[in-house]
Amino acid sequence: MEAMVMLLFIATVTGLIFLSIFYWAWKSGQFENLDGPAHRILHDDDDLENFKVSSSDKKPSGS
Repeated sequence: MEAMVMLLFIATVTGLIFLSIFYWAWKSGQFENLDGPAHRILHDDDDLENFKVSSSDKKPSGS
């Protein structure tokens, strides 16, 4: 019986900890834009046209 009371107490405390973490995440705006990162990867990079390879990045012409 003592073990049951202890397990109930531990489960309640653990649940309250996770509930408080969820509440903090909700209030700090963690769930406001869930689709943004998923859509961001679909956009093309316009900066790719302006990309220049420097001379240090070029491979040597072999021996």
